Amino acid sequence: MFFFGTFEHSLDERGRIAIPARYRPAFVDGGILRRGPEGCAELYTQASFDEEVQRRLGSEDGNRRASGRRTRRAFLPDAYGVELDRQGRILAPAQIREEAGLVGKLLIIGCGDYLELWHPDRWAQERAQLETGDEDDE
Repeated sequence: MFFFGTFEHSLDERGRIAIPARYRPAFVDGGILRRGPEGCAELYTQASFDEEVQRRLGSEDGNRRASGRRTRRAFLPDAYGVELDRQGRILAPAQIREEAGLVGKLLIIGCGDYLELWHPDRWAQERAQLETGDEDDE
């Protein structure tokens, strides 16, 4: 599934986030939520997470080199498995919510093979940087 669009949702008092209805079928087998690099959270389907892991860590000798081990340490420890409940919500771990500033209203942004969850103020800052072309690649 290709994710696109912007959706406004709310985080409830228990830390649950409703996934947009059109995307719920992609997460029936669960998903992976991880801390994103620019102050958001990233939500992958299991399949898209597996592809991302293969892309980032797939080389045979990747874990034998310091750079490969650092890539693993930067990507995998911040990932948590999540399941959809009957209402189509996921429970975001407290650590992810705190690091991404997810409280009250939030935005779910389609980014192709995954979704990003943003605090609206952080998203406004990111959009401003995108519009001015002031990007800082990793």
